[in-house]
Amino acid sequence: MDGSTGSGEDLTGLRVLPVGALRATGSLFDPFQLVDPGGEPVGAVAAFLRELQGRGLSEGTQRSYGMDLLRWFRFLWAVEVSWEQATRAEARDFMRWLRIAHKPERAHWRTGVAPGPGAAVPGAVNAVTGRPSPGRGFSVATAAHTETVARTFYDYHLQAGSGPLGNPFPLARPGRRAHAHRSPMEPSARERAGLYRPRQPERVPRQIPDRIFDELFARLGSDRDRALVAFWVSTGARAAELLGLRVADVDPGCQTVRVVRKGSRAIQPLPASPDAFVWLRLYQAGTAGLVPAGPDDPVWWTRRRPLRPLGYHAARAMFDRANTMLGANWTLHTLRHTAAYRMARDPLMPLTDVQWVLGHAHLTTTQIYVRPTAEDVIESVLAHHRRRAEVPPAPPPTAGYRPESLDALFGGRAW
Repeated sequence: MDGSTGSGEDLTGLRVLPVGALRATGSLFDPFQLVDPGGEPVGAVAAFLRELQGRGLSEGTQRSYGMDLLRWFRFLWAVEVSWEQATRAEARDFMRWLRIAHKPERAHWRTGVAPGPGAAVPGAVNAVTGRPSPGRGFSVATAAHTETVARTFYDYHLQAGSGPLGNPFPLARPGRRAHAHRSPMEPSARERAGLYRPRQPERVPRQIPDRIFDELFARLGSDRDRALVAFWVSTGARAAELLGLRVADVDPGCQTVRVVRKGSRAIQPLPASPDAFVWLRLYQAGTAGLVPAGPDDPVWWTRRRPLRPLGYHAARAMFDRANTMLGANWTLHTLRHTAAYRMARDPLMPLTDVQWVLGHAHLTTTQIYVRPTAEDVIESVLAHHRRRAEVPPAPPPTAGYRPESLDALFGGRAW
């Protein structure tokens, strides 16, 4: 297939090879670098990532943007079109390709082996959680985020004068605010809608029911794991935020821990449950003398020697092992949703307090946890049916009248 994707060719025969890469450099100023199939850095992406760093975006966000751009550049390399010459035709076909393409299989982070026959069936709905496993194709959220990143990338080069004269990922209505036809009293999306941005279904966060959470907690294999899960489900912190704790960040007296927020990088204390500090103390007692315990040392360490700070992948593997015993597929982020749901459903806790704990910039983001879950609605309706069944039958209309009075009045009619 040649580079003229705008002439209506069939994309089913297009092969987008997993060439190029986004490499971690270890540099503070250029933490990530996108390289082409020949191993050479792509200067346009490097300049864009520096712009993101200058705007104060975290390394995690830079990596996320870099992975989206790698997906776009791989498509351009497949159709043999340079990024400066890309048009709306390439952008349109790229979004079409994202809808039908299969994601490349990733090797396990530790073993380096791709998932085998025993892995979960892609897209299958889990019987315990009701949550589908990741499908073979790209999700709608991935496609939407990729479109936004690519449009932002070209906007930057358009303003810098280093790219094409037009953005191949245009807005749905150039020069006009998205959702301008709506009433100003109605909530609307904050982002500007792209022409090729797919519509995402309404987001319904999933939380772990209390009964299943107790079973899951009982499957955890160590005091460290129980302390981690107890902190996640009581503070509502993100996985990476809690894993970044230092010894000095833990304040048992005030029953709080200090975390560095993902977006703003602000240091914020978060209250935690007493149980979480009990499990933490048991974990620290078991590792006394085995790991450094200075104020600037990490709180969480691996159990497998050589001991080293616990990372996200290892923490997720720990949680996945407990999941497997239950046949569930909850994620670490589900614990944050569970904490938010529990706090938001407490009638004595203001929703603004929940917003502060979760670190949401907008209250509308926190309001999604006020909506009832499917389990809550089903239980409420079943309780309604039980109450209906327990209501005594209504008395007949003649209740309270003497039979002889009714006979005299109605001439002996039977009632």
